[in-house]
Amino acid sequence: MVSEFLSGGTFLVDQAQNPTPGRPGVLGQQFLRFDLFDETTALLPVHQMTEVLSIPVSQIVPIPHLPAWVMGVYNWRGDILWMVDLAHLIGLTPLYQQSISRSTYTAIVIHGSQELLGRQRAASQITGRKILGLVVNQVEDMEWCDPNFIQSPPQSTVTPELVPFLRGYWLKPNGEMLVVLDGEAIIAGMPKPDVSTAF
Repeated sequence: MVSEFLSGGTFLVDQAQNPTPGRPGVLGQQFLRFDLFDETTALLPVHQMTEVLSIPVSQIVPIPHLPAWVMGVYNWRGDILWMVDLAHLIGLTPLYQQSISRSTYTAIVIHGSQELLGRQRAASQITGRKILGLVVNQVEDMEWCDPNFIQSPPQSTVTPELVPFLRGYWLKPNGEMLVVLDGEAIIAGMPKPDVSTAF
C-alpha cells in the first residue's frame, strides 16, 4: 500500500499496466487514489506521476504575486518544484481555510508527456521543466480501472474550476464515485510567463 512507502518520506510509483483484476483479458489503467478536502476522493493516472512526497511545511517557500492556489516552491532533488494546493485549484476549500494543524504536506509529483512537452515548448518557463507538485490531504492506495468505465459527470456536480482538469468520474461497483483528473491538463493550465514573471 502507498502508506507503507510513505513511512520513509517518499515512494516511487510503478508505471506498469496490467489486466484489470477480476476481468481476464481486459487491460486496466493504474491510478493513484487520494483524498482532497470536502470529502472528495480523486484519482490520477500513475503514468503521469513520478513520486509522492512528505514535505515539511517550513520547506515550501511562498512566492508573492502568484495565483492563490500556488503555495510556493520546494527544492526537489536540486530542482525548483512549484507546489499547488490542488483542492483550491479545482474550486474546493483551500488548505489555508482548513482547521487541521500539520507539520508536513503530502504532495504528488506529476510530469508532462514528451508529446505535451513538444507542443508547449514555448511555455517551458512555467516551471523550468514540466513537473509540478500537487498538495493533497492524504494518499490512499492504487486503483485499477478500465478506462472505458470513466464517464462524464453530471453537470451539477462539477465546479467551473474543475472542468479543465477533469477526465471524468468512475462509479465503482460498490456505488462509490471517484473524480478522475488529468495531470497533463493540470500542468497545461498553469500560468504562462506573461501572466507572472516568476514562472
